[in-house]
Amino acid sequence: MPNYTLPAPGTHFITLAAAVAMTTLYRNEREQILQPEYRGKNLLCTSETFSLSDLNALLQEPGCAGFRIYYGMKEDKTVHAILVGTDATGNDLLPTVKTTGEITAKNDGDDSLILQEGQRCPPLCPDPSPLNP
Repeated sequence: MPNYTLPAPGTHFITLAAAVAMTTLYRNEREQILQPEYRGKNLLCTSETFSLSDLNALLQEPGCAGFRIYYGMKEDKTVHAILVGTDATGNDLLPTVKTTGEITAKNDGDDSLILQEGQRCPPLCPDPSPLNP
């Protein structure tokens, strides 16, 4: 990634009002941006919840300076967040790939430092809040 740098610390914070406006717009439009045949199937969730201990493990990976959220899709077309650590220059911290194309993982075969399987809302939603009334 030429000239890529991590965003500066302290630049990610927004007000509650801005977050409410963004989540409201997303909730109101998330079905409308889909082609009609994909509507009403909860393909786009409103949130995903991850365990703090799993996120901490990701952030404590050697060389981790940040994390990136990718969006992936399962066979049933549901969209899911995939979290990976990044180093200080923005490179993904991923398992190494052998020349045969087989993926091997760091830490003695454990590739659990790529997070997915967040608890999706819907169907399992938290109690109402300003971000999810």
